Amino acid sequence: MTNEQDDGPLWTDALGNDGTAFAALFDRHRPRVYRRAVSLTESIHDAEDITAAAFYELWRKRRSVTLVAGSVVPWLLVTTVNLARNHRRAAIRYRTLIASLPRDEASSPPVDAADVETRDRLRASVRGLSPIDAALLILTGVEDVPVWQAAQALGLKPPAARVRLHRMRKRLQDELRDLRPNIRTATEGTSS
Repeated sequence: MTNEQDDGPLWTDALGNDGTAFAALFDRHRPRVYRRAVSLTESIHDAEDITAAAFYELWRKRRSVTLVAGSVVPWLLVTTVNLARNHRRAAIRYRTLIASLPRDEASSPPVDAADVETRDRLRASVRGLSPIDAALLILTGVEDVPVWQAAQALGLKPPAARVRLHRMRKRLQDELRDLRPNIRTATEGTSS
């Protein structure tokens, strides 16, 4: 995030209900938010909906959004993680309903059971994290947001975020030991 442009001037204009400034923020950050949404969902259509919802929430809550290091990206990424979790819960309820309905047993294409099991175990492990831990993992481990910025975006102190990350890494390594996950260390960054 250190190479990103400062959103401050555009954000100030957006706070004054300047749609053009908000559109510029959307154009600037939509690809990154979309990539994150794609990684958290099973469908590009769901990712598009979640991306749109994240920016809608940014506009709707603009008076209470705090920039982190001059950027709205951390807020958008945390919101995207939360929206994806809500979407996933709704999808589970929907699938449960559909599964309970009577149906004709049609043949389905063969599925690689090992791939499905690996993917399901990874998703289950990440879903088992608290919302704050999941957002912290996404921000630092996937989006390369420095720990101090991720901590600020989540309302944590940097030492608390580092402790959470350490415990999370240990837990995921233990749960997924047979898959041999390669969990890299988050960048610390500086707050200046």
